[in-house]
Amino acid sequence: MSSENMLAVHFDKPGGPENLYLTEVAKPSPGEGEVLLKVAASALNRADLLQRQGQYAPPPGASSILGLEASGHIAELGPACRGHWKIGDPAMVLLPGGGQAQYVTVPEEFLMPIPAGLTLSQAAAIPEAWLTAFQLLHLLGNVQAGDFVLIHAGSSGVGTAAIQLTRMAGAIPLVTAGSQHKLQMAEKLGAAAGFNYKEEDFSEATLKFTKGAGVNLILDCIGGSYWEKNVSCLALDGRWILYGLMGGTDVSGPLFSKLLFKRGSLITTLLRSRDKKYKQRLVEAFTKQILPNFSTESPQRLLPVLDRVYPVAAIQEAHAYMESNRNVGKIVLELPQ
Repeated sequence: MSSENMLAVHFDKPGGPENLYLTEVAKPSPGEGEVLLKVAASALNRADLLQRQGQYAPPPGASSILGLEASGHIAELGPACRGHWKIGDPAMVLLPGGGQAQYVTVPEEFLMPIPAGLTLSQAAAIPEAWLTAFQLLHLLGNVQAGDFVLIHAGSSGVGTAAIQLTRMAGAIPLVTAGSQHKLQMAEKLGAAAGFNYKEEDFSEATLKFTKGAGVNLILDCIGGSYWEKNVSCLALDGRWILYGLMGGTDVSGPLFSKLLFKRGSLITTLLRSRDKKYKQRLVEAFTKQILPNFSTESPQRLLPVLDRVYPVAAIQEAHAYMESNRNVGKIVLELPQ
């Protein structure tokens, strides 16, 4: 392979995991205020599955290569870089796309230092999931000490991050998940209670746990199929934040009247399509407020939860595993060095 090229994950047409393969593509060059990151690892996200299926196009101007987060070392500084970063520095980064390749360009403001004691694979599991959870809880959810927070998909990357960040905020995390193993992992991370949505009505269980008060905040990546149960267990003046639609898009029934009765707020958000300034502010706030707590010396140590690490050549297997919904925490891909 020539020095102008790199390996990247690719698919020719929308479809299943079998359409994915590695191919040579042109290596990108950093533009003004950008750096070139030599990628060591990149984590898998639901957005990658949706993009592969043809259901989630990258934002305008973003790379069409999959991958919303990565870790690695800085290989090149573009013109007009003003930060403190140097060639060879380890870093992790939030991306609108392009992470599942040997190199990716990124605005220098999106880079974050890798906390001492973390591997590059662990670091790759932080940016998308943890910035999403931080955004949901603090920027949008205004989480307060003592709040009850219901976290759907509690064993996912965002879920495992949200449990730990909820605890750090002095609030009480409750989770839903589809197996006893996932609930046990969530409780090890600090969930006060977990409900198996396949075996019980999580809304009734939540109301019982909160002695009828309900939850102050719901982090919901499920959507349509959960709306009635969500509103039922929402506390008065509660906030329900919708950030995914794994349970469908359709709502049938008196959503508005039930929500109005609770004086509830329904807030929707996506991180990938946010503008550069918003992401820059988010990265700055997270780096200052949260990142030091990943250090081995932190009394409230935060930890990214890794389920499996695959070589990027096993990209088909990694996608199939995520689609099986068996993972607890993040699935990480390692790039050839």
